[in-house]
Amino acid sequence: MRRPSFLPDNFMLILLAMLVLASVLPVRGVYADYASTVTNMAIALLFFLHGAKLSLNAIVKGMGHWRLHSLVFACTFLLFPLLTLALKPVLLPLLGQDLFRGMLYLSALPSTVQSSIAFTSIARGNIPAAICSAATSSLMGIFITPLLVLLMLGQSAHSLPFGDAVLKIMLQLLLPFVLGQLARRWIGAWVDRRKAVLKHVDQTSIYLVVYTAFSSAVVEGLWSQLPLQQILVLALACCVLLALVLGTTWWLGHRLGFDLPDRITILFCGSKKSLATGVPMAQVLFIGGSMGTLLLPLMLFHQIQLFVCAVLSKRLADRTDEVQA
Repeated sequence: MRRPSFLPDNFMLILLAMLVLASVLPVRGVYADYASTVTNMAIALLFFLHGAKLSLNAIVKGMGHWRLHSLVFACTFLLFPLLTLALKPVLLPLLGQDLFRGMLYLSALPSTVQSSIAFTSIARGNIPAAICSAATSSLMGIFITPLLVLLMLGQSAHSLPFGDAVLKIMLQLLLPFVLGQLARRWIGAWVDRRKAVLKHVDQTSIYLVVYTAFSSAVVEGLWSQLPLQQILVLALACCVLLALVLGTTWWLGHRLGFDLPDRITILFCGSKKSLATGVPMAQVLFIGGSMGTLLLPLMLFHQIQLFVCAVLSKRLADRTDEVQA
């Protein structure tokens, strides 16, 4: 039986199940410490496999298009934070301090990799440039995201000092990635043949982080502090932010004289935020306090961006056909 189109995919359904499980049966005490250790191990394995999977040839091939990459990085790491800060007078009273911090954290994250490339491919954009921009954005985020978090949130969200944050990310995320790159010579072909393995490790690590993060939040009284009306306002805020970024990236691509395939790449690589990177990075960056409200904006934005970009990619593919005709 075919899945109704209005239902989320299995990934999001399981994430919702993790929220329900954390709400009903949160992990506590010493078991929370065990869960945190297992989660950190899963994250390290995830980045090791990503390092083993990523081909340097693909990155080198796309690096030459520096104008496109510069615009994508500017949209990812400058446009998002500036728009979020510009909306602060409206969002802060509506969302409250904790959820607005989550919006700021969302704005500081790198772009997605898999979905950016997939949507660019569907819409017939510049795929080599998309591979380069998305992959490089994730690597740059290891250094840029902690800096942006420090500048926008400071110590108000229990974040580590910048030097400690970068060091911890390098040890937990970058080091496994580099080791994966070094091991690619021996296991790269095996990883390429078994992409489903990487996908399962990717998703499982996110499930673990979401469950442990929301368990901590529930223990601290998350749902008693967060009414349904506030969650709906948060979803609307994510829609507004995404619409502003999509419109701006498309306009900038046209204004700066990029052709249609490049504009498509800029649109999809410069308008999304990575749940796969953002959830593990929050686990590394933030100490103490609750990450439940911090991750809610990212989870909502992720699902909204996938739905909107899926529709846009299909329409742009049809438009590309018309232009070619």
